[in-house]
Amino acid sequence: MDLILWRHAEAEDGSDDLARALTRRGQQQASQMAAWLRVRLPRDYLLLASEAKRSQQTAALLAKSFQTVPALNPTASPEEVLEAIGWPEANRTVVLVGHQPYIGWLASTLLSEQQQLWSVKKGSVWWLSHRDRHGIEQTRLKAMMTPGMLQP
Repeated sequence: MDLILWRHAEAEDGSDDLARALTRRGQQQASQMAAWLRVRLPRDYLLLASEAKRSQQTAALLAKSFQTVPALNPTASPEEVLEAIGWPEANRTVVLVGHQPYIGWLASTLLSEQQQLWSVKKGSVWWLSHRDRHGIEQTRLKAMMTPGMLQP
């Protein structure tokens, strides 16, 4: 299973967390990352987003159709997220558009087996791959991209 952790792009400030929208810069960040992903993703990937407006907007720049999953909302725990996405048993690539701090926690836990608060820039992608090799489960980092890396 491949898992792509995509932190929503830059969003407006606001007191209603789920209603915060992408800024103009955030729309540009998400659009550039979506273009980068689009040419690399397999045809049958699954796109999941939290209920937050900024996550919905980020996901919509990649594909018109995606699933909204409340278990991916900003207050979710890493365990809730992993259960919601079916890690590592899902049989296709999953793109998760979500939030800090759980994206950093997931990246650290899946790659180092220690839950740490890794910083993940807004709009960034961490592409992880899980496999069973000779009876040993492995998770490896296939790619990590920030929006700044995509700018000419």
